[in-house]
Amino acid sequence: MSDSYFEEGSLVGVLTPEPLDRVLDYRAPEGGCWLGAFVEVPLGPRRVLGVVWGPGRGDWDPSKVRAVSRVLDAAPMREELRVFLERAGAYTLTPLSQMLRLATRVPGLSDPPSMRKIYRLGQGAPDRLTDARRRVIDTLVEYGGLGFTLKELADLAGVTPSVVKGLAQQGAVEEADTPRDAPFLPLDPDLPGKALTGDQSAAADSLRQAVRSGRYGTTLLKGVTGSGKTEVYLEAVAETLRVGRQALVLLPEIALTSEFLTRVEARFGARPAEWHSGVTMTERRRAWKMIGQGDAQLVVGARSALFLPFRDLGLIVVDEEHDSSYKQEEGALYNARDMAVLRASLTSAQVVLASATPSLETWANAEAGKYARLDLTARFGEAVLPEMRAIDMRAEDLPGQAWISPTLQSEVGRRLQQGEQALLFLNRRGYAPVTLCRACGAQVGCDHCDARMVEHRFQKRLVCHQCGETKPLPTACPACGVEGKMAAVGPGVERIAEEAARVFPDAKLAILSSDLFGSARALKAQIEEIAQGETDIIIGTQLVAKGHNFPRLTLVGVIDADLGLQGSDLRAAERTFQLMRQVSGRAGRAEARGLALLQTFQPEHPVIRAILSGDEEGFWRAEAAEREATGMPPYGRLAGIIVTADEAAAAFDLGTQLARNDAPLREIGALVYGPAPAPIARVRGKHRVRLLVKAPKGAPLQAAIARWLAPVRTSAKLRLAVDIDPQSFY
Repeated sequence: MSDSYFEEGSLVGVLTPEPLDRVLDYRAPEGGCWLGAFVEVPLGPRRVLGVVWGPGRGDWDPSKVRAVSRVLDAAPMREELRVFLERAGAYTLTPLSQMLRLATRVPGLSDPPSMRKIYRLGQGAPDRLTDARRRVIDTLVEYGGLGFTLKELADLAGVTPSVVKGLAQQGAVEEADTPRDAPFLPLDPDLPGKALTGDQSAAADSLRQAVRSGRYGTTLLKGVTGSGKTEVYLEAVAETLRVGRQALVLLPEIALTSEFLTRVEARFGARPAEWHSGVTMTERRRAWKMIGQGDAQLVVGARSALFLPFRDLGLIVVDEEHDSSYKQEEGALYNARDMAVLRASLTSAQVVLASATPSLETWANAEAGKYARLDLTARFGEAVLPEMRAIDMRAEDLPGQAWISPTLQSEVGRRLQQGEQALLFLNRRGYAPVTLCRACGAQVGCDHCDARMVEHRFQKRLVCHQCGETKPLPTACPACGVEGKMAAVGPGVERIAEEAARVFPDAKLAILSSDLFGSARALKAQIEEIAQGETDIIIGTQLVAKGHNFPRLTLVGVIDADLGLQGSDLRAAERTFQLMRQVSGRAGRAEARGLALLQTFQPEHPVIRAILSGDEEGFWRAEAAEREATGMPPYGRLAGIIVTADEAAAAFDLGTQLARNDAPLREIGALVYGPAPAPIARVRGKHRVRLLVKAPKGAPLQAAIARWLAPVRTSAKLRLAVDIDPQSFY
């Protein structure tokens, strides 16, 4: 028996994604199995998925050791991925079984190979084109010739299966038998890309050289919005494909995927594999298998794509690397940006961290020489950076229940007369953040969370943004019962849209907010309509700040530039700076120069001044000096401990017990703050208490926390989560 092959009947250790604390012993099946093989094993009365992790431990009664049921038809998990899961789990203090769950989220993996009927665009034309039939054809055109099962196509188009079958009978839709897991069409890295400027060409050459080196390295690709970062890193992708390795591009939002896929198809002549929540189950299974076999050269996906079984991963691009959505906030708590660097280091791959406004951690690593840095300082083509000005709201004559200042109104009106677009930005979903009773002062809160419910007037509902609970808009106060006294307080994007419609009655409005679109397809259609210039005024949340290119957009008005500066969040200044610079970058991406106006009551605030001056390096240096002086990340270590319980007293008791018994932490020079109620102390009916651990930068934090928490016994009613390098503190 070799180190990687286990003969029939020999003991093997199998790791399953079930919540168990160890690898389980099984006997190798008939024909034996390889290290890393995906297998099906009996566990109690069930059969579950598992991975052969190594030889069995042999500490169990041999007569009771059960056999592996079967080896699945999938490429074995490579050693690199197994080591990655172990190291990522050790860093985030996540059980290995939970890490494996991230790497095996694929439907139908245990299904045997088979054929399936798929439906794609045919050559014929239907005898008559009903709305339902048009939706089917539009869906197939939109997805670029992909094939779908009958149910998937019907669901995507919002029709019954009989509509699809009717089109198939007339040849407008083609019905075909195909292997369930067909390879992806090859990408051609030698197709011509866009002509690059001097800055871009030099950066692309540097990345190509790094890819050709076959060694690990991380590069910060920093460029102002509209400078062509995407074109540059696509050249790194092309070089990766030329040398026969696989590439992964991570995007922060599904909404960005469609536009990006179009650019990839134009550059390489075929569509890449996709991995995100908008992909059908069939396509997800196919992508997973083809990636493992090396038959998918490029993957475009969300943060979870980091855990795919690449055969030879040579490049990871993290686009908009500063984006907070790269942090997984439930289950296994990890930051995809940091895990991308870890995975690349294990496969001798290159990492490109692309951003106009990098995270302070990335900026500091580049300053320290740990990462290379490439700068794109000019916008692509004729476009120039927008002018940025503040509107001092203390000097504006604004009536009550109005939020668009006279100065901003005047500038929007001017853009409309010139046939240009304006964007009104407010990073707050819904109509109003608070609904209160003018009779008794009570605010409407969620029944399950310590959070105020947000009015969503378009849906005629109140919504809790923590747990998703909804209620009808109340006509009477839930507290005092008085009718007709309920009032919406403060603005959300729906309220700004209402005001804009009143002030500019002839303008065509569009609202971009994640809760207003039932599908990624509907959101994509709205974005395309805006890009084609069919909208005059866009009202949007942070969804609009990322990656979109609206050529006619020349004015950005930020309704409340002070919003992110409130509270005591460690990263409040950094996030406000990033968001304001990102959203202002939407203006003037074609020939006409853009203008960004920030409505603020604090024009003298250091962050607002830094945004207006454009002195990004000065802002990062000042922010870094402040963090370094206080020992905060990236110049110190933080870990959040979140205790969740059915009863508040039980959560506090455990928190207090931990705070008193902190000897393992004091040994490494760490301090414990708390316990304290979480800012939102009750979510989904569970009470939440937080502790914060602060340690010196080089301290062995994970090992100390593991020793500190070892005596704790949790249960279904009392849970504990560890968040290494927390990004939010809610």
